[in-house]
Amino acid sequence: MSNMKKSNRPDDTALKQQRMVAWQPILDPVWVAAAYLLIGVIFLPLGLTINAQSSDLVEMKIQYDGTPEDGVPYQNCSIAQPFASRSCQLIFTVEEDMEAPVLVHYEMGEFYQNHRKYVQSRDDYQLMGEDQDEFGEMFCAPLDKLTMNGVEQRLSPCGFVANTFFNDVFKLNSATYQMQEKGIAWKLDVDDRFKQPKDFRSEACSSCDDVACSCDSEEWSCTEPWRDDDGTCFLYFYPDDDTTWYLHETYSPVINPIEGVTNEHFIVWMRTAALPTFRKLYGYIEEDIPAGTTLTFDLTANYEVKSFVGQKKLILSTTNWLGGKNDYVGFFFFLVGIICLALGVLFGAKHYFDPRRLGDPKYLKVKEE
Repeated sequence: MSNMKKSNRPDDTALKQQRMVAWQPILDPVWVAAAYLLIGVIFLPLGLTINAQSSDLVEMKIQYDGTPEDGVPYQNCSIAQPFASRSCQLIFTVEEDMEAPVLVHYEMGEFYQNHRKYVQSRDDYQLMGEDQDEFGEMFCAPLDKLTMNGVEQRLSPCGFVANTFFNDVFKLNSATYQMQEKGIAWKLDVDDRFKQPKDFRSEACSSCDDVACSCDSEEWSCTEPWRDDDGTCFLYFYPDDDTTWYLHETYSPVINPIEGVTNEHFIVWMRTAALPTFRKLYGYIEEDIPAGTTLTFDLTANYEVKSFVGQKKLILSTTNWLGGKNDYVGFFFFLVGIICLALGVLFGAKHYFDPRRLGDPKYLKVKEE
């Protein structure tokens, strides 16, 4: 062992010995007034620009469930029980030209996705196709297991977020326009954060009438082939299907067994909102829509909001470089700009008419013995 005496003294460098050159501004009245004026000059026109850009956007909304909101058109399609499958039509009459892309959102009111217990109630490893561990069960409890017909089954995916999925269905009923429902979720989420279970597999049948297109083999867990909108049949296998209750079993036919947790509507829902009233993207229309056009959406209402006095709306809106219509952002910049200009003028006038010399000794107070 070395006999050299150890030292905790830092190296003799400017950084470690705190000899670096430093500059600390002195906020004298001139600099303060000038800073306020500069912020006001920047924020005021910026707020006016943002407000003008927001005013150019077109937004239409229809409420179809919950307590009617003042100033919002109401077309009743309320339900009292979940999974009611009530069929309705929501009809929009476009009053102004809408430039593509036209975004289709649903809006929820009085739904607190930001509650701490709700936000934590999920297992991200399970959503990525990994096996659930005890920590995942702990975060998801009490919605980690489900008893069906006296048999306890594990929920996949588990937790409050996944098992309160918004399952109303909207279909644009038009021969001219189509609503796209792919590409609505973040690419990172689609590529990396949501995957089917490890041993899941599926196979497209050459023909739905083919003898080989059958779930009778132990190779598949399905009871019958699943048929997509194009008429193609699929066989599929889910691991531990006898002891696990999967997403497509809860939300069929909104979630099909081939997509499962990779369904983009589900992925969008899993990004929890910060406020109790929020919007989530459902789809988009890639064609311009002229004024006077009537758009009809076929609605299948499944999501019950009566129990928590919530609201549901469907919204059509255009977008620009600032995003969707939002009058509050422009107003905020405008208000800050006005306040800063007022403070800058006030401090500048005070210093001009009644200046105070920096470091004047007459302001020093000496404590007498």
